[in-house]
Amino acid sequence: MPSTTSVHESDLIAPRFALDDIVAALDAELRTSSIPDYPGALNGLQIANDGHVTRVAVAVDASMATIAEAAVLGADLLIVHHGLFWGGLQPVVGMAYQKQRTLIANNIAVYSTHLPLDAHATMGNNVLLANAIGLTPSSGFGNFKGIDISVAGETDIDATDVLERTRAVVARYGGTVRTSVPAQGRRCRRWALITGGGASSDTLREARARGIDTFITGEGPHHTTVEAQEEDLLILYAGHYATETLGVQALGAWIEQRFGVPWSFLHLPTGS
Repeated sequence: MPSTTSVHESDLIAPRFALDDIVAALDAELRTSSIPDYPGALNGLQIANDGHVTRVAVAVDASMATIAEAAVLGADLLIVHHGLFWGGLQPVVGMAYQKQRTLIANNIAVYSTHLPLDAHATMGNNVLLANAIGLTPSSGFGNFKGIDISVAGETDIDATDVLERTRAVVARYGGTVRTSVPAQGRRCRRWALITGGGASSDTLREARARGIDTFITGEGPHHTTVEAQEEDLLILYAGHYATETLGVQALGAWIEQRFGVPWSFLHLPTGS
């Protein structure tokens, strides 16, 4: 995957669509109001613009670098997986001020979708990564406040095949894969997948209870590797950023198909 902005349309002037219409469509499709999340996610429209959209940019993170690229591109709607307010209430000073000032000065609205995007049945990060690896989900996984955010399934293939497929997918986005235990000589029969920071004591506990032998995720605390080694669980840590690039791109394509608004993916890997 190139490290430059990837544009998916011609440079013809696009028609103007109402921001409220696009936001309402996103909210309905992603079930934004009904999917639980962490308070700092603040899913939905986070920053408004003058009310019109002619070009959409999608990205994993609402970083200063992402916002700057969106401004250069001329986007007036930026859709991200990780929004602006993860730290909760804070003064609008320093980098928080610079981000909001740049967004408002360039008339860029921001829409953030965290767990609602992870959980989506067809455009979700989890189902898309599983499909890209060649795994077919058959059940939910990663229960969060009563809702399965992710996916799991059954197969019977060499675990090294799963490892190599995962490596090939995340390499497109600058990702690498490390494992908790060697994949060689193992079979993948029951797998689970959670993109991003999916490895935790809770998800490992769920994996043990369900007999999971292969767990694909982005990252996790050090102790999850220790726990996995003690439980003989194969975890593929494939990178937080790289495992969460697919959902926002699917959203960009969905908006283009529904509204005819051109979109671009801003590829800004973090190395994590």
